[in-house]
Formats: sequence, structure tokens, C-alpha cells
Amino acid sequence: MLVEAHKGDWFALGGVLLKADDEVEARQLHQAFCARWAITVPLHSVKIRHRNAEFAWLKSAPSERVQEFYQDLTDTLLAMPVLGHACVIDRPGYRARYFERYGRQRWDLCKTAFSVLCERVAKFAALHDRRVNIFVEESDPRSDRLIRTYFKHLRTEGMPFGKMNSSHYQPLAVNELAYRLLDLKFKRKSSPLMQIADLYLYPICRRRYDPHYFPARELRNCRKLIDQSLGPEKISHLGIKYSCFDSDSKKGLVSETLQPASKAETS
Repeated sequence: MLVEAHKGDWFALGGVLLKADDEVEARQLHQAFCARWAITVPLHSVKIRHRNAEFAWLKSAPSERVQEFYQDLTDTLLAMPVLGHACVIDRPGYRARYFERYGRQRWDLCKTAFSVLCERVAKFAALHDRRVNIFVEESDPRSDRLIRTYFKHLRTEGMPFGKMNSSHYQPLAVNELAYRLLDLKFKRKSSPLMQIADLYLYPICRRRYDPHYFPARELRNCRKLIDQSLGPEKISHLGIKYSCFDSDSKKGLVSETLQPASKAETS
């Protein structure tokens, strides 16, 4: 699932990790919530937050009813048998660092985020002796083709970053990536799993700019983020990745960027 920034200027890919054994439970929770509120359209994060389109009724409903809706939605998301995960890149920081170092050869944001996220998910799966199917929400044909290319390269060539620069993240070898990353499939917005991913991703992104954002605090307090399932020593190379954030601003801690691999390192 991809999300563009509204508060803060970021690009992100992410969503949720869900065991195949728990998929039925997640779908049932989603279905029950929609039934309680007579919702027959996808739970679209932007529309719900801005109270527009199919969720415009939230603007005119009594405040008690609105609060009840948002609380029920929050409770439903916190009950999901999932863990939130993402790679979030601050756009200004990314442009500044990569333009200075690499000019027009800067990494495409989507390729960076997708590669980092998939590799971290594969590592997490390895910890639990599992393998992973990646599901992505459909976008435009060009973007979907690029995602397929990125996934193929991960499984056949490994991580597309300089080995020296990324060594402290303990990247997986290409054979391990090929084993852990089983398949890539695309789903429409009508998929309950894509809707859950959408609703998880925005607060994961925004928390880096606004640590007091209520949905983000709830996810953390209820241990619904992958970082809460990792030991401190594993968070830096398996946990949520916040990249290119400025340590001198209120946007978060220093987060190192990865350098593109040279041709010699990818051959």
C-alpha cells in the first residue's frame, strides 16, 4: 500500500503483516465493522479522515455519533491480528541528500521503499521460519509494471544498494530473498486486506511528524507495530524504516540513507 503525505512531506510503502492462519479472523472483523455501520464501500483512509465522498455524512452527524464511529474503527483496527510495517521517506531530506551526492541519478523513491520494506519483511519471516506473499494495491499500469520489476530483481539480484554502505543492516543474500519472497500479487481497493493496510499506513507515517497523533499512539500503545515485536538490537534492520529525516527538525531522529550500488557491486 502506498500513501502520499498530507501533514508532512513523505513517500511511503507499507501496510500490515498477516499470517495466513489469521486471514479469516481479519476479514470477519472488517465485515462486522462494515455491517454495524451499514457500509457497502471500501474503507478509504483519506475519505474517512477528511469526511468526504461516501463518508461525508460524518460532517453532519451528531458529534456523539461521529465519536462512536471513530472509536469503533479504532477498536476494530487494534483487534486485527496484524502488525504494521512500512518504509517512510522524507521527501525534502531525500532530495537534498541524493541530489548533492548523485545528481540526476538519485534513486526512485518507490524502488527504494519497496526494496527496503520487502527485505525487512523477508528477514522477519525468516525469524519465524515462514515465507511471504506480497500483496500490493493496484495503481496505474506503469507503476504496477515497475513494482513487478523491483520484485523480480530482488529475487534474482538481491538488494540494489552498495554493499559497503548497507552492510550494517545485515542484508539478506539473494538466495535467501528468493526463498522467503514467494510471490507478488495485486489486489483492488475492494479487498478488505488492502483497506486494513491503508488504515494502518497513514498513522505509521504521520507519527514521525506528529508523535501526539492519536491513531499512531494507539497503535504503539497496543503493540500493533512490528517494532514492538522485535528486540532492540533488531529494530534497526528489521523494524519500520524512517529514511532521510532531518535530526535538526522536529521530524524525528537521524536515519541513514542507502547508496545506490555501483555496477561492479551488482554484477
